[in-house]
Amino acid sequence: MKFTPLKIPGAFLVELEPRHDERGFFSRSFCVREFEENGLNPAVLQCNVSFSIQTGTLRGLHIQGTPHEETKLVRCTRGRLWDVIVDIRKDSPTYCQWVGVELDADSRKAVYVPQGCAHGFQTLEPDSEAFYQVSAFYSKEFERGYRWNDPAFKIDWPIADAVLSGRDRAHKDFVP
Repeated sequence: MKFTPLKIPGAFLVELEPRHDERGFFSRSFCVREFEENGLNPAVLQCNVSFSIQTGTLRGLHIQGTPHEETKLVRCTRGRLWDVIVDIRKDSPTYCQWVGVELDADSRKAVYVPQGCAHGFQTLEPDSEAFYQVSAFYSKEFERGYRWNDPAFKIDWPIADAVLSGRDRAHKDFVP
């Protein structure tokens, strides 16, 4: 696997390094040893699938609070997504900054979301699906979220007319 650091410390683009032959290719998509060698948390305690019917569906910005912080490895397994990581770690040099990466099923790229960062994505095609490997168990009690269009972050979402759940629509503004 190839690990490319993103502008948010601890966030990475993770790309496959396929070995091709006449049948297609083979590649590892996850390896504890390679994650550890790159300083990343390799724990996987839960895996999630998110399927969105409509283009423009926006899920986020989500994070688990202390003591249930999590890292995520997010991959698009169908369609296309604009995936966003927001750094809300007060001691970080990129505090309140964001980075966006397009993920699609064909490229098989993934993003690694470090602990302490909020995460969300917007679908760029109908019938898009995301697959998450998560380092902590979900805790409803410690579920947190911030408004997708929060002025503290100024995220440049590709589709202005977002399709949101009631829960995501009700998220409060981030207070730095």
